[in-house]
Amino acid sequence: AAAAAAGVPIATVTERYTAVYHHDMEALGVLPPSLEPRATDHIARMIAMIERLIERGHAYEAERHVLFHVPSFADYGRLSGRDREDMIAGARVEVAPFKRDPADFVLWKPSGEDLPGWDSPWGRGRPGWHLECSSMIEEHLGETIDIHGGGQDLVFPHHENEIAQGTCAHGGRLYCRYWVHNGFVNVEHEKMSKSLGNILLVRDLLQQAPGETVRMALLSGHYRKPLDWTAQTLPRAQRSLDRLYGTLRDLGDVAATPDAPPPPAFIAALEDDLNTPQAFAELHELTRAANAVTDPGERARHKAELLAAGEVLGLLGQDPDAWFEGRGAERIDAKEIERLIAQRTTARVSKDFAAADRIRDELLRRGIALEDGAEGTRWRLTRDAETQRR
Repeated sequence: AAAAAAGVPIATVTERYTAVYHHDMEALGVLPPSLEPRATDHIARMIAMIERLIERGHAYEAERHVLFHVPSFADYGRLSGRDREDMIAGARVEVAPFKRDPADFVLWKPSGEDLPGWDSPWGRGRPGWHLECSSMIEEHLGETIDIHGGGQDLVFPHHENEIAQGTCAHGGRLYCRYWVHNGFVNVEHEKMSKSLGNILLVRDLLQQAPGETVRMALLSGHYRKPLDWTAQTLPRAQRSLDRLYGTLRDLGDVAATPDAPPPPAFIAALEDDLNTPQAFAELHELTRAANAVTDPGERARHKAELLAAGEVLGLLGQDPDAWFEGRGAERIDAKEIERLIAQRTTARVSKDFAAADRIRDELLRRGIALEDGAEGTRWRLTRDAETQRR
């Protein structure tokens, strides 16, 4: 519809949004996939799978449609745990008069001249969206795969239908060993939806915080559970990252122990169904230990473990000083800040604490927070200042 309204080919629209998606994923530090198949490149494979299902008695043609016959697959509904009536109601599809069973779903449907379509043994048409995934998985990953992911809203009917197609097309072989389904995102305790106007877009979040902060916020909850996004989500993630980077900065006097692995407790958390909240708890426990030790060898080991754990999560890849100073530092006068810090240091040495406090408060009003330590005074942008500058 969007392509027709703009008078452009469908590919123009899809390529535009594919590029946006790739940009967003790169900003969040998501590694690119080794393969990104497109349904439109696999029509021949889909037609072949449909023919196989018809041949084996799991599908039938009716009025230029081809439908999967659900009663032919005894395990249908096992993934979602729904009974038959719930499945029929939940499918939200029209119970067409040509269906043999109300639960039967479309594998191929006719296309008019105004819709995309391909030639097939059943006339010009297009595949059902469940079939697309089963066919691409068959071609690139084989008949049985290890892990299949998706949102909880895809458990039924999409994944249930995938299992039926894939299992029956391959003579009963197991379709998938493990299913992982992520929870929904809620915004200020309400479901994120277009109707409520509370859709969060990555490009908008990147105006509020660096991609690494958004990534940490998304990883802060267990993937299977709902993620409640509030006004405090990004600031909370920013503070957590600041603590981790702060520890790395304080460990700047030692070189990380070569090839040190992440802590065993951290790995155990991730091996327990990707328990990222527990993994973050282990990270913060590591920082507490690192901040408490003085032995150079122990500090070097803790630094290496922190960096190794961060690499696993796609975090802590920046230089700590760049993290604190580079977030918007190019838009402010760093030399002026250093000059004021030097004045404050002189005032403190002279015991003119009132003048030192005035300089500190003035910098804070400008969005610059000071941190005094054994190595001297460091500065960083506050969360509010960075947001304003962005």
